[in-house]
Amino acid sequence: MRRLVDYPRSGRAGVRRWLPSWRQLLGSAGLFALTLTALLIGVYASVDIPDENAGIHREANVYYWSDGTQMVSTGEVNRQNVELDQIAPAAVNAVIAAENETFYDDSGVSPKGLARAAVNMVRGQETQGGSTITQQYVKNTYLSQDQTVTRKVKEFVIALKVDRKKSKEEILEGYLNTSWFGRGANGIEAAAHAYYGIPAEKLDPGQGAFLAAMLKGAELYDPAGGKANRERARERWAWILDRQVDVGLMTEKERAKHRTFPEPRRQSRSTSLGGQTGYLVDVANKYLKQRTGLTDEELARGGYEIHTTFEKEKVAGLERAVRRVLERDLKPKTRAADRHVQVGAASVRPSDGAVVALYGGRDATEHFSNNADTSGVPVGSAFKPFVLAAALQHGVSAPDSPLAGAEQSVLADSSYAADGTLRRATGEPDPDHPTLRAALYPGGNATYVRLGKDVGRERVRRTAVDAGLLSQSMAPLEPSFSVGTSTPSAIRMAAAYGTFAGGGLRHDPYSVTKAVKDGSALPGLERPAPGRALDEGVADEVADALRAGGKDLGPGVSAGRTGDQDRLRTAWVAGFTEDLSTAVTVFRVKPGEPRLLPMSGVAGKDSRRGNVLPPRIWAAYAGGK
Repeated sequence: MRRLVDYPRSGRAGVRRWLPSWRQLLGSAGLFALTLTALLIGVYASVDIPDENAGIHREANVYYWSDGTQMVSTGEVNRQNVELDQIAPAAVNAVIAAENETFYDDSGVSPKGLARAAVNMVRGQETQGGSTITQQYVKNTYLSQDQTVTRKVKEFVIALKVDRKKSKEEILEGYLNTSWFGRGANGIEAAAHAYYGIPAEKLDPGQGAFLAAMLKGAELYDPAGGKANRERARERWAWILDRQVDVGLMTEKERAKHRTFPEPRRQSRSTSLGGQTGYLVDVANKYLKQRTGLTDEELARGGYEIHTTFEKEKVAGLERAVRRVLERDLKPKTRAADRHVQVGAASVRPSDGAVVALYGGRDATEHFSNNADTSGVPVGSAFKPFVLAAALQHGVSAPDSPLAGAEQSVLADSSYAADGTLRRATGEPDPDHPTLRAALYPGGNATYVRLGKDVGRERVRRTAVDAGLLSQSMAPLEPSFSVGTSTPSAIRMAAAYGTFAGGGLRHDPYSVTKAVKDGSALPGLERPAPGRALDEGVADEVADALRAGGKDLGPGVSAGRTGDQDRLRTAWVAGFTEDLSTAVTVFRVKPGEPRLLPMSGVAGKDSRRGNVLPPRIWAAYAGGK
């Protein structure tokens, strides 16, 4: 009976009996190829393009200083997705030359890479082999980073399908946005900022080649890792540039321009919210949500480029001034009154309301309340200028003038002398009530309590709100209202004093100039329009009256402050120059206890209520000391 397969071969002896014929070899090869093809077809049919990995579209929110440089990126993933035309072509060419020179011509897979993975598996090594850009994109977007043959086969099949479904440009864009470049940077935009402090669209050919080298493994090529890393990076950088010439993506002439290794900047923890950064982000986020309607959830998804008004040097200067004064004047180890002292401060530009600097506390990761934007801290005598403004707006023609004519109808029950002082019922001057101008400073609280009553505390309240304070920060309209029981934030006090500096025009404080998501600017962030809060003459009169209080803060400074007569547990100074309005508050609060602690003796015997600290901080900041 004839066998179906003549093997071992009949009619042959010895070794020849076991050697297959050419027909058998050809048939076996054909059967293997047919089986492999059927297997691949089966796998191809059974493997679908899966859902994208959870979080692949999660991005960081990136915040920028007023000069356009990056301040910080926040979020679990440091990524800012960009479109392909927002990436420098030179950087794109460097990646293609280094990773997959046939990218635009291949089918999205590398059969050699799959075969190499199988061989490595047999040898007991990692399956990692030469993958195309499409395969790497598939691995980043749809699969895990496991080095197994199963994952490699899925990668191969999905890459074939993705290459048919998506354009090469979509694949390349996705790859550049999802690849790991080291230094916490997912995607080339985050990498450009991490290594060079610029957006990806501004990368030059040398910088682009360097970032392409990082795709090989930043732990081996980032110069921050040491001399060996730097040498490897320099060699691969040079090879990538040469490779671009070899594959026709760069001319010899252009290559000759890039002979010097583009040193990246020193590694920094750009995602830290420590120091003042967390407070700045907090203020920017509040403003952004208020003006655009964004929710916390939407912000948490990331992808926003947020341009702020904060000036890096001024923020650093304000923090430096606070720290130096506190380190010099407070002795918490030996003086109990100096413990639990808190400082809040803010600077606003009177000409437009931009918040340029703030001090929210010693460190946003340790002290979570933002002292620059807090409530519950009474403002004391620094509130008096709003009482004076209300009086001038509604009755007194000048802070040292007599009441006459129409003005008397508003203050009909008052008894003021020609110099602006109150008189006793007998007609004699009351020594407890100096002129309105002089009463802005030490002493004079009784004068302003009476003035607030005569003008009408509701008018005073309206004037303060018109100038820029928030209505919800206003205290009940009791007699002490006129001497500062309200609790505005330092930001709002700086902005409201800016109204006096600006001739009565109110500019509401703003901290974000622009927010961009997916290349489109969010509406609602136009600069707030100014509003007329006070007559120009009234604002000028108040500003002139405040100049006496600003003499010790520097030339050309107008300021109001709390004094020894204030019974509130806070110390304030608020003042302005031609181009900057700044408010500083000092108070004491023990963690976990909401009530303010007494200020008596803070900073020593010369500071009965801690009120020496705000002027010293203000002066140190303004003077850059």
